[in-house]
Amino acid sequence: MQVLLRALAIAGIAHASNIELSGTIPSNASEPIPEAFVSYSIELAFFPDYAGNDSLPNTFSNNLLNNLGNLTGTKPYIRVGGNTQDYALYNASLPYATNGTINPAKSSDYPTTLYIGPSFFESYNTWPDTKFSHGFNMGLGGNSSVGWETLLETVPLACKALGGGNLLMWEYGNEPDLFSTSAQGPVRPANWNESTYVSQWLNGTRAIKAELEKACPELATNDSYGYLAPSFAGVSNHLDPVKTWADGLDDDEDIKLISSHNYIGGATQPGVTLQGTLMNHTKTVSSVFLQANLSHQLAYTDIPFILGETNSLYNEGAPGLSNAFGAALWLVDFNLYCASVGIKRVHMHMGTNFRYQSWQPVETNITTKGTKPPYYGHVVVAAMLGDLTANDTSIANLPLEDEREAAYAAYVNGALARVLVVNMRQYNYTVNGTSDVLTPVPRPSVNYTFQVPSGYNGTVGVQRLLANGSDAISGVSWDGWSYNWELDNGQPVRLGNVTMGEAAVVRNGSLSVAVLDSEAVILNFS
Repeated sequence: MQVLLRALAIAGIAHASNIELSGTIPSNASEPIPEAFVSYSIELAFFPDYAGNDSLPNTFSNNLLNNLGNLTGTKPYIRVGGNTQDYALYNASLPYATNGTINPAKSSDYPTTLYIGPSFFESYNTWPDTKFSHGFNMGLGGNSSVGWETLLETVPLACKALGGGNLLMWEYGNEPDLFSTSAQGPVRPANWNESTYVSQWLNGTRAIKAELEKACPELATNDSYGYLAPSFAGVSNHLDPVKTWADGLDDDEDIKLISSHNYIGGATQPGVTLQGTLMNHTKTVSSVFLQANLSHQLAYTDIPFILGETNSLYNEGAPGLSNAFGAALWLVDFNLYCASVGIKRVHMHMGTNFRYQSWQPVETNITTKGTKPPYYGHVVVAAMLGDLTANDTSIANLPLEDEREAAYAAYVNGALARVLVVNMRQYNYTVNGTSDVLTPVPRPSVNYTFQVPSGYNGTVGVQRLLANGSDAISGVSWDGWSYNWELDNGQPVRLGNVTMGEAAVVRNGSLSVAVLDSEAVILNFS
């Protein structure tokens, strides 16, 4: 039963310090955010689950993508890759899209032996008006004859599937900085270094271009041909991304996006908690700082810097953490902080049965099909950014005193348009896995007061991201809307039991709003 009404008992209201808002873009705001900032990365082995095929397209997934595109002006860009791109071998006679075998000693979440067939590439046809990057196998493609044959055989299939405007760019290798140290089994020797990586990367990408020139010459031109790279797992692993540039990674001048991967922690790391790890602005700032620092080191390249794969906790997330409403609040803070420091796009990673997924595309014996809490976080980020194709939108971080809260301002075409506050103080609705809907634990709130610029008067629209608590895994709503699969296949549905149409009033240059613990709010000035 959903209990999303603001009539929930409130234990008391704490008051935050006054927050002064600038009417024009402040010096700490980002440059205008590029389109498709809100994007996804999908594990290659599970892409057919998410997208379907020609005979049975996954309309649920497409509806969820359309919801975000309707808010930001562009459907999310989809990176198809991940660990399984470096296990995928091609089998021309395979009668279905994939044939994968899970080896629990290596990973219980995805196959480490994987074959893809011709019908795999049908999945690129099922989501209209969507751009994709396709990940080629470098792990095996760079050091085995069968892997090299797969590379040469799949380039024509991939390029023909991604013609007609669906291609974003290519990727060759996923997290090659871990090739010699991977817990799933090393695919390079211990002396694997930057110069060897660069040599193999150039060899492989040149072979890809040669095949493109034969099969899809229109995709081999300077305008259409390019890569996201180096797609390293982090900024301080076995290979140094900065050194790869010094060693000639972009000698062919075909890297169009610098891609790095980021996870804020590990699913089995000791001490990982919802409050201390995810619902914690200090932790987010610390994690993103390393990526922002890398982007500054590579700024001389004039190549945009993105997070090509990221999410909450690596190893596909942890139950009770990555799939809880608190992870949606984290996602809001993480994405907007990335935007505020100049990261140009964020691809949140997911796969079938992964704990941190935004939605489960198919029913399995492990996970029910449906929209998961993190998706709602993406809706809020999209609503905060607005239509990026029609407007210039910049994001500024508004520093707050408590690490359990964060705030941001959106400036549209130079003027203050929206403010977001996320109160990440943990509120658990359940106790020992059970809840009493008649006598819920009192839920505190924080009153945020903003000093509003001159000329901003009258009422301000209030939209709320709400669930019964940070530990909830269902019953999430945004501004009274649900995007649940079971209601209308992921399309927005107005809920009758959720407050909506709320407004706040600017009085004497000041505006106040109460935000429940474990809730996010957007104030709309325009």
